[in-house]
Formats: sequence, C-alpha cells, structure tokens
Amino acid sequence: MSKSNKYGYSGVDIPTQAFQANVGKFDPAEINELVQEDKWTQYGQLELIETQTVSNVANVEFTSLGNYNVHFLTINNLTTISNNVWMQVRFYEGGVLETANEYEYAYQQNGVTGGVYENKSTGANHIRIDNTGSEQWVQNWYCYFYNLLDSSKYSYVTFQQVPKRLTSGGSYNSAGTYAMFGSGVMKQASAVDGIRVYDSSQTASAGTLSLYGIRYS
Repeated sequence: MSKSNKYGYSGVDIPTQAFQANVGKFDPAEINELVQEDKWTQYGQLELIETQTVSNVANVEFTSLGNYNVHFLTINNLTTISNNVWMQVRFYEGGVLETANEYEYAYQQNGVTGGVYENKSTGANHIRIDNTGSEQWVQNWYCYFYNLLDSSKYSYVTFQQVPKRLTSGGSYNSAGTYAMFGSGVMKQASAVDGIRVYDSSQTASAGTLSLYGIRYS
C-alpha cells in the first residue's frame, strides 16, 4: 500500500528509519512516532537496563550491562541492617569477581555539623562509595561508570551520596545529614561484565537500585 508524504517522501520507496540513520523531513507527529519506536537519533538518553528492589540481601549484582560506553546507577532509600558499615563496589571480569587489590578511590565528605572529611586508598580490594560511620543510615546516591565494556581501558566510577542517620526509633536525624563526592578506578585494562554493590559487613540491606545505559555514540 502506498504511503503519502511520509517523512517528506511520497510513494512506496520510503527510507527505513533507524538510530543514527534518520532521513527525511519530519513533522512533530513523525518524530514522536520514531521516538516511541526507538528509531529517532537522540544522544545521551537514559535507557533502563534493570531495576532491583531488594530486602535482606548482602549483595546486589547487575550482570547484564548492555552495550554502552557509560552506565548510570541510582540507589534509593538503601538501609543497612548493621551499624558501622559502608557501601562498596566490585567488578566482574569474564564472570569472575575481582577481589584483589586492584582498586583505588578517593572521596570528600561535607557534613552539616562535622565539617569536611577526606579519605583515599591506592591499593584496595574494592571501591568505597560511602562513609556512614558507626550509625545506621538510609542512603541515596548515584554513580556513573565509564569504559566497563572496553577491554583496552581502565574502568572508572564517580559518585555522589546524600545519607541521613537513623535513630533507634526509625526517624531521620537531620543533624546526621552530609554530602559525599568521590571517584574510583580498577587499575587494569579489562572488559567488565558485571557490577556488585554490597556493604562492608556482608549483612542484609534493603532498597531500590536501577541501572541505566547512556546512549552515547
């Protein structure tokens, strides 16, 4: 059947549309249609890979990373069962969890009442992405991961976190609020095919974590 005036073309020989290959003259309705069909070229858009809502687990793992240069992880209302724990990240390479001292990280903490605190490690077996101290906290933060799938490059992460301390009654204590910024790297070039997020005591945690790929190039 003939399609008239599709993308500015008439007849049956209308170009096939695909990401990075849009041809024609588009009206707003056609653009919306192509966006819904994931055929419209948009750089930098977030594409959900997986969301996990967990309860009473020691580790949260993402083992399907898609095909992206940059990944974006959100962590919402994550609570740890034990006190005096902090959250960490490790990477899988070829399905094997890297636990050797191949990681480096550094962060700065800016507290409401506690001033500025800095920490770093140049030979760790993990990347530390929070510093919650000796109390129980509810935590929210995001992480960007770079080069995970590229076997010729190091894998990097940058992160920002804003937690609040939990009292024994379960309410927030605003005096415990702070912001934390940091980054980390696995110091070897390899293809990463999985991410593990876990707390340092390997006890139970609960929260919602969503991993996205960023359509980059």
